[in-house]
Amino acid sequence: MPDDQRHPGHGLRRDLDLLEALASPEAQRAGGLGVARLARLTGREKSQVSRALKALAGEDVVERDPDTLAYRLGRRLFSLVARTVDDRLVRAAEPVMRDLAVELEETTHLCVLRGQEVLTVLSVSGHSFRAPGWEGRGVPARRTSAGRVLLLDASPDDLYVRFPEPSEVDSLPRLAAKIREARRDGYARVHEEFEPGLAGVSAPVRDFRGRVVAALNVSAPAGRLGGRLDAAGRVTARAAARISADLGWESTMDVNEW
Repeated sequence: MPDDQRHPGHGLRRDLDLLEALASPEAQRAGGLGVARLARLTGREKSQVSRALKALAGEDVVERDPDTLAYRLGRRLFSLVARTVDDRLVRAAEPVMRDLAVELEETTHLCVLRGQEVLTVLSVSGHSFRAPGWEGRGVPARRTSAGRVLLLDASPDDLYVRFPEPSEVDSLPRLAAKIREARRDGYARVHEEFEPGLAGVSAPVRDFRGRVVAALNVSAPAGRLGGRLDAAGRVTARAAARISADLGWESTMDVNEW
């Protein structure tokens, strides 16, 4: 009987070693690692590594590139991590969102980036008016304040990769300029750019590494919010910083300066 079957814990530790190797900077730079390299890194026989990877691939924990035959972390693993991160985000954000909604008397949203779209994972209203149907709804990232905030960490090359199709209305240079503006101010604003009659502001929520993982958004009819976008943006930035601090981010900037 193979040692992994006699001692299941050994097999689990070895699988974790493989996943650690596939999460390494080397694997990220190369876009994956082959069986031989993984065997060297983990100190295992190539046949053992091959069998383990096939089993993990069968569960979508890892995936194999059909051209290079290299293995990389799979969608199921990322899905599990994303659900965990989203859950922590929601738990950290909800009380802050309630305070923000009461302060601004507007509906607040917690948004994440999914491909080319912004997905709202939570909405909280401070009054009887509530923007309908936002939770679970994806909207184009380019023309929303939340999308611009969620792209704060993106380089010009990242933008070209994410948005390969040119657009006369939403050109990448224009998007890059809006992102720079949001980075400078600490928040992004839109006034009837995404939808006629709608205005909004968004600020970045960062994790313990300082990476943008979500956007805190306030959206309302332009007639009600349009004249106070900058004031609302500063308040939203302070609220987003509170959530970021709860996620472990230590900012060097005093949010009261925003």
